[in-house]
Amino acid sequence: MPYFTPLMPGDPEELGGLELVGKLGEGGQGVVYLARTPMGAHMAIKWLRHEQSDDPQSVERFLREAQVAQQVAPFCIAAVLSTGVEHGRPYIMSEYVEGPSLDQVVRNDGPRTGPALDRLAIGTATALAAIHEADVVHRDFKPGNVIIAADGPRVIDFGIARTLGPVPMTSSTQIGTPAYMSPEQIMGRAVGPAADMFSWAATMVFASCGRAPFGSDGTHAVMSRVLREPPDLGALEGPLREVVSQCLAKDPEQRPAAKEVIMRLLHNPPAGSDLLAEGTRRASPRTPATPPPPGRAPARTPFLGRKPVLAAGGVLVALLLVATGMVIARVLPGRPVAGGPTGSASATPEQPTRPPRTTAAPKPVKTTLPGGKLTLYEYPSAQATLTAYEIYDKGSDSYVDYARQSLGGTFDKYSDNLESRVSPDGRYLASRPKDYTSDDYDSVLITDRAAGSSFRVRTVRKPLDSSVRAWTKDSSKILLNINKQIKDKKGKEDWVTLGFAIVTVARNDIAKSEVSVVEVSDDSIGDHEFGWDAEEEGVVVVYGEDKGLRFFDAAGKPVRDVPGVGPIPYNRADIFSPSGRTFVTDCPDGGDGEHCLWDSATGKQIRTFTSDCDTVLGWYDETHLYCWERDNTDDVELRVVGFDGKLVRRLMVVPDGMNVRVHLTVNSPSTS
Repeated sequence: MPYFTPLMPGDPEELGGLELVGKLGEGGQGVVYLARTPMGAHMAIKWLRHEQSDDPQSVERFLREAQVAQQVAPFCIAAVLSTGVEHGRPYIMSEYVEGPSLDQVVRNDGPRTGPALDRLAIGTATALAAIHEADVVHRDFKPGNVIIAADGPRVIDFGIARTLGPVPMTSSTQIGTPAYMSPEQIMGRAVGPAADMFSWAATMVFASCGRAPFGSDGTHAVMSRVLREPPDLGALEGPLREVVSQCLAKDPEQRPAAKEVIMRLLHNPPAGSDLLAEGTRRASPRTPATPPPPGRAPARTPFLGRKPVLAAGGVLVALLLVATGMVIARVLPGRPVAGGPTGSASATPEQPTRPPRTTAAPKPVKTTLPGGKLTLYEYPSAQATLTAYEIYDKGSDSYVDYARQSLGGTFDKYSDNLESRVSPDGRYLASRPKDYTSDDYDSVLITDRAAGSSFRVRTVRKPLDSSVRAWTKDSSKILLNINKQIKDKKGKEDWVTLGFAIVTVARNDIAKSEVSVVEVSDDSIGDHEFGWDAEEEGVVVVYGEDKGLRFFDAAGKPVRDVPGVGPIPYNRADIFSPSGRTFVTDCPDGGDGEHCLWDSATGKQIRTFTSDCDTVLGWYDETHLYCWERDNTDDVELRVVGFDGKLVRRLMVVPDGMNVRVHLTVNSPSTS
């Protein structure tokens, strides 16, 4: 189904005689809307920006895109259907293409390998052959402009494409994306189909390893390497590596044409490859339990379902721009997850002796989140920020994953991920793909947004799982929980915790990131999950019937026990305050809404208080908690409460009937 954001004030209600149902995206030239025909079909309409409509050159460039695209065989692109003018501004109506970009597929699901990479190479080369057959040079072929549609790859964005006359056209400007530009484009020289083949080859390298062949660390540095240095061919092998290497020749005369590339790949497939076979997905589903009714959530969070999904499924794309996903789902509240880092310990415990003074909250910024009618309220200078969330989809019996582009950016849908965590510095995204690797390993996909690269770290073999728990505050490590599904004597399936894993992220080159998997033989842990300890040097987990905490070092050796503190409010709650001095539990033998604060160093109780919270999720700052609480309209609110139990502010409103799990990133407290 189409994914879009709602229309805003100032957006038209219709274009080209068609009803507009939402916005798919926008860029430097125009805004792309999703339109619906009277028969219920969907179209994409790109409308030139108002500020460019009075510039003849901008209008001519905008319409040239449609003219060029209409010359190309429609099977390999988003076909242009018509053009027109509305309110003095031209628009282009095109086919609506569903599927993520290659850039998104690699960053979210990992590099392409084996038959999947072979199919991609032949499919995209075929698209370029059709484009060149129409005497068109694309000039901006790159991973972001290749859409992995259900019926094969499509090439989009003909905004800077040109038709060819008797001789290749020339350009005095450098137009394109540096990491995928040919040497002749960089030098402003004659540009022909060979330039596209250079870009195609660079794109295949990215598909194989998540990195461009000449890097992406700065325009001038990349251009210098394109002109002078040999390429890094990544993980390419066999005939494809040979063809790509020749297409990356500095001299365009030495590069094979698209048709030649196709024939060479078809005549020399890698041994054992099947270009028609689909990649495999995990066969063992991890199906979540039926969502509970509103109220106090159980300590154990149901794990996400590992369902087979289409490689092309996910984010929907219009003619030029990849849109932010949106899907409507009806589910139930009750099992939220709080993400984000815990704090570092201090030798001197903080012992609040009276409730902090609560002042009127500043006016929040109100946002409607993609994926449903979720309302987010964000406040200036807030210490905690929503960076990821998951919505339970009853139809697929699994959760749909959304993560933020940065600490303050917009949210993207990650259909092929089970869960995602944004690092506290906003640079990295750690995601767990739904599928095992080809050699049956669970994994974590780490994306370095600053460097534009991704790396998939293998963790444990099937049927084990490695769910993502939390980052350290310095964004250097990721904690995973190692789980296994078992059956009891009655045949009922459940999950047990076998240990934990720590991924150490190599900041200068994430491909050098390493994982340490630690098995913990302790039956008293049961199905509880590990979390970082207060100092983030080891881990802690609930143990035993008396609901105590057991601390382990990074090697899995027990260090100390803190007995009798009561159950943690939620199995994935961030129980330590940002400073690490205090942790929170539900009071031993206490009633609903009774909270106990404890000194992390000594295990002594500091204070107790009560609130209307149904489920405490973690610490908003050093003197406030955040929790789920049902309001008087049966909606569920994510709220901030003080140590007097009173509401300080609300962070999110979830309509009745939705099950949402949230992950907040808490900034490190300032030192004093």
